[in-house]
Amino acid sequence: MARVIAVTNQKGGVGKTTTCVNLAASLAATKRRVLLVDMDPQGNATMGSGVDKSGLELSGYDLLTKRATAAEVIVHAEASGFDIMPSNGDLTAAEVALMNEIGREHRLRLAINSVRDNYDYVLIDCPPSLSLLTVNALSAADSVLIPMQCEYYALEGLAALMNTVEQIKETVNPDLEIEGILRTMYDPRNSLTLDVSGQLTEYFGEKVYRAVIPRNVRLAEAPSYGMPALKYDKASKGAIAYLALAGEMVRRHRAEKTSAEVAV
Repeated sequence: MARVIAVTNQKGGVGKTTTCVNLAASLAATKRRVLLVDMDPQGNATMGSGVDKSGLELSGYDLLTKRATAAEVIVHAEASGFDIMPSNGDLTAAEVALMNEIGREHRLRLAINSVRDNYDYVLIDCPPSLSLLTVNALSAADSVLIPMQCEYYALEGLAALMNTVEQIKETVNPDLEIEGILRTMYDPRNSLTLDVSGQLTEYFGEKVYRAVIPRNVRLAEAPSYGMPALKYDKASKGAIAYLALAGEMVRRHRAEKTSAEVAV
């Protein structure tokens, strides 16, 4: 059964969608079965995976409003090597349509559960705001991966996000946990980067990934070609960094599974 991970940060511009697309491609490269769920109406994860958001027959909107099943909405992103539940601007209308619906915050969870056995990993790209779409993502997830830049304002945003996670645990998903903290746009020559990185490690400990994502031109260029960096330039620092993240994630999960089996 898949591990469902919501990739979120209420602060925009931290590399959230970049992380979703490139981590999905890197996990797929390790022979894992991966589904990427685009829950952002901007549809950037959809386009960055090589799927035309303007030409969709079915999208996340149809899924959340029960016009289509997850199996009907999912398409294979051939250029990227994984499956995707695509979205576009129509997704904004889903929030309005669900406003008075009972159980509206669980629509995505039910949809993912119907296909969960088909995958090893499900990654959810969340919008950069606490909307009904984000609540659906956090309700569906086992854990939260938080990409963030090592700068002062990012720490304030992280505190707000942690409060949100606690609220979700208290109301709709008591099993939600922190998957990990990913340092993005990392520049070790910057003293502030090192200071903030140190604070993160002090507070979150092993939850902070050892892998860091550097500022990289290839990472920025790849989405305009509709592919992850691994397909665009597999030798780039960005592609190598996300492969390292995928490897670290898989090793963590393998260790957790072993520990659980020993405990039993």
